[in-house]
Amino acid sequence: MPELSPDEMPPPADEAALPPDEVLIAGRWSTGSGRVSDVIDPATGRTLMKLHTASAADVHEAAGRAARAAADPAWRDLAPHLRARHLHRIAELIDRGAGLLAAVQTADTGKSRTETRALVASAAGTFRYAAALLETGEDALTPARGSYLTVSTHEPIGVVGAIAPWNSPVASDAQKIAPALAAGNAVLLKPADWTPLTSLVLGRIITESGLPEGLLSVLPGPGAVTGDAIVRHPAVGKVSFTGGTATGRRIAQAAAEKLMPVSLELGGKSPTVVFSDADAEQALAGVMFGVFSSSGQSCIAGSRLFVAREIYEEFLGELVERTRALRIGPGTDPRTQVAPLVHPRHRDAVAAHVDLAREEGARVRCGGAAPEGEAYAHGAYYRPTILDGLPNSARVCQEEIFGPVLIALPFDDEDDLVAQANDSVYGLACGIWTRDLAKAWRVARRIEAGTVWVNTYKQFSSSTPFTGWKHSGLGSEKGSGWLRGYQRQKSLYFGTDPAPLPWAAAR
Repeated sequence: MPELSPDEMPPPADEAALPPDEVLIAGRWSTGSGRVSDVIDPATGRTLMKLHTASAADVHEAAGRAARAAADPAWRDLAPHLRARHLHRIAELIDRGAGLLAAVQTADTGKSRTETRALVASAAGTFRYAAALLETGEDALTPARGSYLTVSTHEPIGVVGAIAPWNSPVASDAQKIAPALAAGNAVLLKPADWTPLTSLVLGRIITESGLPEGLLSVLPGPGAVTGDAIVRHPAVGKVSFTGGTATGRRIAQAAAEKLMPVSLELGGKSPTVVFSDADAEQALAGVMFGVFSSSGQSCIAGSRLFVAREIYEEFLGELVERTRALRIGPGTDPRTQVAPLVHPRHRDAVAAHVDLAREEGARVRCGGAAPEGEAYAHGAYYRPTILDGLPNSARVCQEEIFGPVLIALPFDDEDDLVAQANDSVYGLACGIWTRDLAKAWRVARRIEAGTVWVNTYKQFSSSTPFTGWKHSGLGSEKGSGWLRGYQRQKSLYFGTDPAPLPWAAAR
């Protein structure tokens, strides 16, 4: 693995690009009344800024004003094509501010600038897709079974709580804000505690678009305070959450008390499968991209690798050599392939999982430690790691690590593969590498996962639903029905018979 020298380290993040110490409370910027949080640059360990977070009182104020804004006919009853104009304007402003958003997200999360630019472009595309859904969405004139006209229509929920993860804030924020606004709601966005800056910059861009005041709040803070206040507030009619399964369960329990709908995109331990007839170059590149891009900090990371036994050692040997050559460095370096993890505490958690794997008897084929040298000493770096020699029942094969760690296992035949791949509480994604289309179809249908890629990985389209099975989530995002998840359905009956209802007729 090429090492960095200290003079190759990036300069500190441009402080002029960082947002002020303010939170957005229903369209108005002010200093948060919650605790002060240190925002850390993962590449250097330096404190970027001290941020006053949103308190439960701030959430209460934001929710009350959001409820009034959501009830205002100026937004609630705005014609769909006019609401779409607002979303297109937001998309244009995101494109215009792409450089700023990418730079702040790199400072905030440690991600490579190449990745953060792609995430910004994805966010703009999400707003455009939501606008297109507004232009094409239809209600239904349903078949009547009597002397009446029946219509099925959809109306906004009112106030939506959106709790976003730290691993790709700008894209995840857009995937919650855009459909919720398009559906006619107000949004309370809580960014992750470790990465609030990107969401605050996005919030300024959205408010500059001319969106009516009160429809958007950006409320950074700890989940136990800010997030809990959003979930439990009586004005909040739905919560969309992306994050860990344990937190998702707590949100679902709170939602059950309110009889409130939730959508939950949770953890994963996704299998990626290499059959003996696979194109080796495609499979090697796809496996590496699937688990080591984003430094493994992805719910869909292909973190369990199943390789046909007859090619296992040869394939794994080549994979190890290529993985050792990946360049580790700061996100500001265009040569970087594996950037730092989001926070030193998360890096330590990843390292603890690898130590556990050693205790369980794993072979560390490469990686297994932080990179050495002064250039890496203060950042949250960890080497891309490949482990094998463990059964699928081992803890590191079953628990989500959320870092650049791959566990390799052999399989004997299709039945053995499917049994091992499905032996997990998670069911988010899967990758299959084979030249045999019939086999790919057969195996893909047997795998318990919401998304299956064949001869590719980590590709997304706003037009294609994304769903988690088992402990990987509830509900779905994207696709033509996306907005309906942020609306309530209503049936209307119009009587067409001029005669009174016969039950009440005089006898």
